[in-house]
Amino acid sequence: MDCKEQSTDDQEKDAQLKDTLGRIKHKFLVLGGKGGVGKTTVAVNLAMGLAMRGHEVGLLDVDIHGPNVAKMLGIEGRALSQSEGKILPVSAAPRLKVISMASLLPNPDHPVIWRGPMKMGAIRQFISDVQWGSLDYLIVDSPPGTGDEPLSVAQLIPEADGAIIVTTPQDVALLDSRKCVNFVRQLNIPVTGIIENMSGFSCPHCGQKIDIFKIGGGEKAAAEMGVLFLGRIPLDPKIVELGDTGEPFIFKEEGTPAARELGKIVERVIEAGAARKSAADQNDCAGKSCCSAKNINK
Repeated sequence: MDCKEQSTDDQEKDAQLKDTLGRIKHKFLVLGGKGGVGKTTVAVNLAMGLAMRGHEVGLLDVDIHGPNVAKMLGIEGRALSQSEGKILPVSAAPRLKVISMASLLPNPDHPVIWRGPMKMGAIRQFISDVQWGSLDYLIVDSPPGTGDEPLSVAQLIPEADGAIIVTTPQDVALLDSRKCVNFVRQLNIPVTGIIENMSGFSCPHCGQKIDIFKIGGGEKAAAEMGVLFLGRIPLDPKIVELGDTGEPFIFKEEGTPAARELGKIVERVIEAGAARKSAADQNDCAGKSCCSAKNINK
């Protein structure tokens, strides 16, 4: 392929990517500076919570090496299919579509041994080559840290509504969550807020509250860094059990304290998306008014 052909091919890919993203109203990235903070659990329950409220939702799992979204939604082993040259996402629930590397693996134990450029190419395909259709929300679940995958997503979706940072309350996790906030800021993506996961535990027998991983660290970090605190999710053994059986906690355990807190976080994310859209609309109107004024003056 010569340079001219390659340039045309790149232009077609960029146009396809722009067309796909243009059909999605709101895009949110879910990030975690450290592994094990419950980032995928939050992403899955956030996506399900949005779908439960009647929104059309896509959940994109860009954790190439450790895709867990399929397991947590009970769609592990369901392969992707194609129609008219487009990849069809897996339907995990009413109004919830999913794309994950897990759907391309021959078995759950198969490792993905890829370098950066291959991961970037796969993530681009997961966005532009998938028949997402018209979505209200696209939730992107990224692997821990600030490496290839979250950087690729940020570059491919520069107009994202924001990034949601998940942390646990202890200092070692907070150190890396603060790096995530600065990473997102350097890429000029709004920080939607910080979620403090595994925040306190109530004994099911006596009701005594135990701060296993401490409490309040995420809220303090949010205040210090000038970002919104989205909420704290308490520890609940059912979150683990239902994640292992592929049943979203927010759907199965609606009345519990943790599910209620997740519900509040869903509402705050909806508010953040609405505020972002309102600001964009105002900027657009201001630009058009400016152009009109110039035409009148002419």
